[in-house]
Amino acid sequence: MNYAASLAVVVVLTFFFPLAVRVGQYYDVPRSLVLIALGATLTFAATTFFIRWQVGRHRDVAALLELARAQVGADPKNPRAYFVSGEHLAGLLLRLDRRREAAEVIDRYARLGGARESEIVSLREMLLNAERRQKRGG
Repeated sequence: MNYAASLAVVVVLTFFFPLAVRVGQYYDVPRSLVLIALGATLTFAATTFFIRWQVGRHRDVAALLELARAQVGADPKNPRAYFVSGEHLAGLLLRLDRRREAAEVIDRYARLGGARESEIVSLREMLLNAERRQKRGG
């Protein structure tokens, strides 16, 4: 189901609610039962939307990651090859929770001649923060 179809289902459910209440009252179905059914349906719709959003976001980050890896593979000595859309390859790896790979990329980037020290420090702080979050959460 694509985004437009998901949105159409939510719109139909929104306009269906008053009709469902009237039909339910006509057949002596308690209003609370209709509300519970609608609540379950809306919860399903919200969950579907959230999951689709997360998957789309992950897919976008994975595409940027592949592009960054291709750039680094084409020109590994160029510090600017480690950036895609203003984000460093290590930052993309950390967003995907790949700390070990990010640490290796940061070390390689630090060994380059044209890499700025402030960028390296910032990347190492990002890695340390990710590791702290992992220790607190697990």
